[in-house]
Amino acid sequence: MPCLWRTSDLAALLIWGVFVAESSCMNGNQTSQIGSLPETEVNTTLFVQMGAKALLDCPALPMTKTILIMWVIAPRGQFPCRIIYRAETTETNETNCTDKRITWESTRDQSPDLLINAVALDHDGLYSCEIVTAKGNFLRRQDLQVLVPPAITLLPGKNRTIVCEAIAGKPAAQIFWIPDGNHVTKQESHSNDTVTVRSTYLWEQNNVSVVFCFVSHPTGNQTLSIELNQGSYPGGYGQHKLKPMCYKNKDEKLVG
Repeated sequence: MPCLWRTSDLAALLIWGVFVAESSCMNGNQTSQIGSLPETEVNTTLFVQMGAKALLDCPALPMTKTILIMWVIAPRGQFPCRIIYRAETTETNETNCTDKRITWESTRDQSPDLLINAVALDHDGLYSCEIVTAKGNFLRRQDLQVLVPPAITLLPGKNRTIVCEAIAGKPAAQIFWIPDGNHVTKQESHSNDTVTVRSTYLWEQNNVSVVFCFVSHPTGNQTLSIELNQGSYPGGYGQHKLKPMCYKNKDEKLVG
């Protein structure tokens, strides 16, 4: 998928570069390795459903002594936070870190991983952990993408139409119709990065008794149906009935 950079992402990278340059002068040779290229670098994407727990882990290390651990947390649209832990002195320094929902999984000596107990939309962003050891540097970057399940509705419209909505989902849901027919689908973006998808289906065939709206989303798919009993409802509709079925895709790795 394409990588979209925002101003906050660029700021995080600039701050990372400035810190690396500054850190190379601290504590003599002990931290001079920070400015060198890491021996191991891992980049991953982590999909987490809103409200679920998220574990942000550091790179796996060989049997060697840890000198320094550095986290750079850059939520999209926010100024990045920096956490530095020195193993020898057990000191932790934080810069611009105000989100108390992000904590150490256990203790810094036992685990350098971070934990978010209940992921919110404003946790969406880039998380980088670099560990400095006597054998070199080890870096892991994670792109945390928060998923929001949309609310689904299926209702009769005007002039022989049916309207299916996937409200405030992230990312935008996809809507399909059975039987396939003429339809118009529009998207409405919201300020919190969620998207509402609205699809209007034109019911033209008189021999159709049931229409299905299939909504596809990474948090799970849903199918709603509406019965069309001709002649018993003004405008050609019968008493409508919603029949939801919700399931998660087996092939998707989803937290929550």
